[in-house]
Amino acid sequence: MERRARVKAYAKINLDLHVLNRRPDGYHELRTVYQTISLADDLEISFRTARQSRITADCDLEIPDNLVVRAAELALEAMRVRGEVWMRLRKRIPMGAGLGGGSSDAAAVLLALPILANRPIALEKMIELACCLGSDVPFFLLGGTALGVGRGEEVYPLPDLGRARGLLVAPELHISTAEAYQALGRGLTLAAPENIISSFQSCIWHRSVGTPGSGGTPWGSNDFEAAVFARHPRLRRLKRKLARLGAEPAQMTGSGSALYGIFHTKEDLETAFTRFRRERIFPFEFLSRAAYHARWRRCLREFASEEGWPPRSRQARQGTTS
Repeated sequence: MERRARVKAYAKINLDLHVLNRRPDGYHELRTVYQTISLADDLEISFRTARQSRITADCDLEIPDNLVVRAAELALEAMRVRGEVWMRLRKRIPMGAGLGGGSSDAAAVLLALPILANRPIALEKMIELACCLGSDVPFFLLGGTALGVGRGEEVYPLPDLGRARGLLVAPELHISTAEAYQALGRGLTLAAPENIISSFQSCIWHRSVGTPGSGGTPWGSNDFEAAVFARHPRLRRLKRKLARLGAEPAQMTGSGSALYGIFHTKEDLETAFTRFRRERIFPFEFLSRAAYHARWRRCLREFASEEGWPPRSRQARQGTTS
């Protein structure tokens, strides 16, 4: 019997991003604050048991390294089941823009497939699989506001911020992560004690209410901006325009190229929307962890129980795959 669901794979922005020292394994140590937002890709996925596993993906854009297919392969292996998996992905999150679209798509497969297959995967195992797929993927198993350390794959929940609305400006400019790190060069944040957990991150932990940029609530920064802006001056101009129109803050997300502005009045947001109408823009709102989980349960309500996280199938066998 085939089981099918339509789910959303939500984007993220980085509220704070510091690149520390290069580690012995060649990766850079990061300190970042992630935030899920309402912009999302659409994923339709189905599963049916079969003698041999087969995965078919219908994507309107090529996903780097075919992350959704790889996620399905890892999930089937972890669940120890054979089956036919069919996926249709419709991209709305710009790629190569620092919004985590490919990572979110992969996480969506990890969350949905165990429910459709009636074979739950323990959260610890799911995080392990997510780490194999990319540094941002584990965050999308959690959602809301979270601190990311290590390569960004070690994720710790932070108190959700207040409701906020903003505007994404996503130029038709693809910036690879490797290019961004190369451009960063020596402009790394020194690994001083105050950078281990930045003052912004500490303040979020102690102040669980309020929207950053308003009422004295501090905001973060992005170490990639100076290096990326030097190579792509247009991005600096777009950021300044957001700020002039009332965005507080205006900042680049990830390693670029997308920028976002948080607006504290409806009028300022509407004005910015009009002034940026010739650009590729996306209005958005913050998704708290509770809202993120609720939206997932709503997408899977036909099959999933209403309690616990990650979602579990109502018909799942006792125990989990670990």
